[in-house]
Parts: sequence; C-alpha cells; structure tokens
Amino acid sequence: MKQKTAIEIISSLLILLFVYAALNKLFEYKTFKVQLINSLFLKPFAGIIAWLVPGIEMTISLMLTVKFTRILGLYASLILLLIFTLYIAGMLLSGMRLPCSCGGIIQQLSWKQHLLFNLFFLLLSLIGIVLERKQKIITNFLNRTA
Repeated sequence: MKQKTAIEIISSLLILLFVYAALNKLFEYKTFKVQLINSLFLKPFAGIIAWLVPGIEMTISLMLTVKFTRILGLYASLILLLIFTLYIAGMLLSGMRLPCSCGGIIQQLSWKQHLLFNLFFLLLSLIGIVLERKQKIITNFLNRTA
C-alpha cells in the first residue's frame, strides 16, 4: 500500500512539473521561442521545439494520470528529464550565459540550481519506475496464487 501511495505522489509531482512547464511555455510562446533561437545548440530547431516540448510535456502528464500508461509515462519522464539535464550540463560546461527557456519560477533558478532541480525530478522518475515495476511483480504474483 505504501508503494502505491509513493507512486501516486511521484506521478503527481511530475504531472505538476510538466503541466506547469508546458502551460508556461505555451502562454509565453513568443518569449520561449526567442530564448530557443538565442541558444547556440537549439537555434536551427527553435520553431519545432517551441511546439514539440510543451506537447510532449502534456502527453507525458496524461500518461502519468492513467494507471495503464503510468509506467510508460515514468520512462518518458526519465528520458525527457535526462535530455533537459544534459542540455543544462552543456550550458554549464560551455560557459555561455544564456537565459533559461523554461519560464515562470523555474526560470529564476541559476543553471546550477536548475541542474539540481532536474536531478531531483530525474531521481523521482527513476524511483517511480522501480516502485511501479516492483508493484507490478507483486500484483502478478498475487494474481497467480489466488
């Protein structure tokens, strides 16, 4: 029972993160796109990324709300957060002083704080995957013995 609660809490936190981030990017679309254009790594793809990222974030949020697709949502969260984290690490290593294109409260974080923030949610995704898989094994075992 505790695992189910932990999975629900982790999923809820990830949903809040992704919905907040997606809506912020969509409401501030022009600013988000300009910030992407200002990024050396992302400039050629800014137009596509400006729509794709919020769409992916909303899709992952929906996947996390449905028990049947939750494990896929957790894996997708892990992958997306890993991509974001690698991008932030690249920004830190490059030494460039570019604005964060995340928007809202998250945009107020320094690159180092943002890296820690992402690592925290990356770890949550990983814990969620482990707990969800463990829960599935227990459920399958109980169904076989019943």
